Amino acid sequence: MSQIEELHGRITAAMERIGNGVSVLAERPVAAGPDPAMVQALEEEQLANAQLQERLRSLKARHDEEMAAIQAELENSTQVQALRDELAAQNDTLRRLDQEVQRLRAANDQLRQSNAALRTANENGLGDPELINTAMRAELEGLRAARATEVAEIGAVLAKLEPLLAGTAETGLKEEV
Repeated sequence: MSQIEELHGRITAAMERIGNGVSVLAERPVAAGPDPAMVQALEEEQLANAQLQERLRSLKARHDEEMAAIQAELENSTQVQALRDELAAQNDTLRRLDQEVQRLRAANDQLRQSNAALRTANENGLGDPELINTAMRAELEGLRAARATEVAEIGAVLAKLEPLLAGTAETGLKEEV
């Protein structure tokens, strides 16, 4: 029987401990809701998070604007370089044209001198074959210079038209797309 009494004592002791625990729990206040300090801290963190997100959006928008400006500037610099190249080509064409015009003027001056000498010889009744040959050479040089000038003028006109035609072709391709 001693075992039963021993078990009975242990059960009674356990029941007393349970009763004491229940009374301690009954004395504690029951939580009515969330802690106001925690709620306040949560709201502050949410506000800070929202402000940071707004600032991030603002920075991203500014970054996008700056990138667009840089892109436009880059495109503009490409256009400027294309215009510089075109101007250099036109200047080269004009230089060649000027050289050909100077050559034409020199040939025409030589032709005038030869013709004047030929006229003088004919007036005096002297038909000098050397003067006739010189006049013919001067006339041929004048014709060659005139031809070279025409070629240079055509080159200048083509140099002006090529960028326009290229721009029209690009516009036509863009419209087709």
